[in-house]
Amino acid sequence: MRLRHIEIFQAILQAGTISGAARLLNVSQPNVSRVLNHAEQQLGFALFERGAQGMVATREGRRLIPEVQELYIHLQAIGSLTEQMRRNRVQTVRLGAAHAFSQMVVAPTMVEFHKQEARVNVELVTEHFSTLCQNILQDQLDFALVFGQQVPAALLAEPLFQAYMVAVLPKDSPQNGPVSLEWLCSNNLLMMQQQDPLGQVLHRALRAKGLTPMSSVYIKTYSVIADMVLAGGGAGIVDLFTAHRYADMLKIVPIAQPLPFEVTLISRRDNPQSRAALQLKQLMKNKCWEIARQNEGLFHAA
Repeated sequence: MRLRHIEIFQAILQAGTISGAARLLNVSQPNVSRVLNHAEQQLGFALFERGAQGMVATREGRRLIPEVQELYIHLQAIGSLTEQMRRNRVQTVRLGAAHAFSQMVVAPTMVEFHKQEARVNVELVTEHFSTLCQNILQDQLDFALVFGQQVPAALLAEPLFQAYMVAVLPKDSPQNGPVSLEWLCSNNLLMMQQQDPLGQVLHRALRAKGLTPMSSVYIKTYSVIADMVLAGGGAGIVDLFTAHRYADMLKIVPIAQPLPFEVTLISRRDNPQSRAALQLKQLMKNKCWEIARQNEGLFHAA
């Protein structure tokens, strides 16, 4: 007997009729009759006889009852176990982020997410853009929060919003309004690397004005630029999120020439996101916009 035959046999025993068995199994009455007929044809003997009180097991059918009921108990136990495993299964969301987002966006977002989804684990990797893209392509990450630039065709980039870079100056700097690129270059501008996503925007703007910074220091990590300004190494240009982190330690001012950047979420096109991953992505979007609103006055030069 096949498992479906046993399921029908048990349902008829329990309900006493074909129609009752159909209701128990949530299938049609002809479907139950068809499976029963198929089972009896394969076995070569009848399992039930129709009586005044409904379906009555034949002598052969009665001999099968103890074994079928024992098997049915085992099937119910398997069903209960798998349901318990489903409820208790710990999900994991694998998140990547550019370094600039790690403290001001990712850290508070993970705290909020853990309050809502205590049973979901989050694995966090902070890396530079190229490494994050490679990790997603190799299915080592579910998605990553990065600064927008060209991504491989296999990746999907979801724009969050566009903002503008800002200048970070020593706290005691007399400059209060927007500063020009010329002023920054003459005040030891600490440079981003040219291949960096924000660095590409900055270097293009400097070339357009024929400007060359006095400093020969080129830095890949934005927080290091802010740390060097804090140590008295000059002036810097960073993203809004890095600036927000140093707001109590440095002076943050707009730049006269707009230097736009875009924030995006990247993931694999062929990899559907879990409910937990989608929830975490939404929380990260909300946090980005919250920081953007808090610094709205720095978005545009005056």
